[in-house]
Amino acid sequence: MTRVAVLLASGFEEAEAIVTIDILRRLNIDVDTLACAESRAVVSYHDVPMVADYTLVGQRENLYDAVVLPGGPQGSVNLAANPQVVEFISRHDAAGKLICPICSAAARVLGGNGLLKGRRYVCSGDLYETVTDGIYVDAPVVLDGHLLSGKGLGHIFDFALTLSARLLGDDKPVRDHADHIYYPW
Repeated sequence: MTRVAVLLASGFEEAEAIVTIDILRRLNIDVDTLACAESRAVVSYHDVPMVADYTLVGQRENLYDAVVLPGGPQGSVNLAANPQVVEFISRHDAAGKLICPICSAAARVLGGNGLLKGRRYVCSGDLYETVTDGIYVDAPVVLDGHLLSGKGLGHIFDFALTLSARLLGDDKPVRDHADHIYYPW
């Protein structure tokens, strides 16, 4: 079964996380939400409390097919500053698993820790100006090898549907689902 980890740090962008989780689960992709804190309780960017499935520490030895990193100004700063997050991403990247930052996470988490490794990516705003190890592309979603990045909340359906198609290896069920939710993907 295909498994995805969604990393949630205090201040995460809740809509980016929830829409991605929702689309993946609707397409029968197994999703674990992992709190990057001591407890499973995490509070989002707009003060929405959420209880993750597990803590990152409790699942750090698992290898997922994809790791999703929602943005959020404080959420991406908290992810970037967490050595366990950096190690988790590095291990998955080395194993060729999908690394999937959204919004500010590409610049802050990956770019801030030398994890872009010359790959093409997109992020929100002008954060790309501080990144030295990747190639910024102004597009809604950018795929470079096993790095899949999304520009931000306004493109989250494109991001989630593209991720789903990549994980399933088949566009048809994803296109059918996009039609079902009235989204022109």
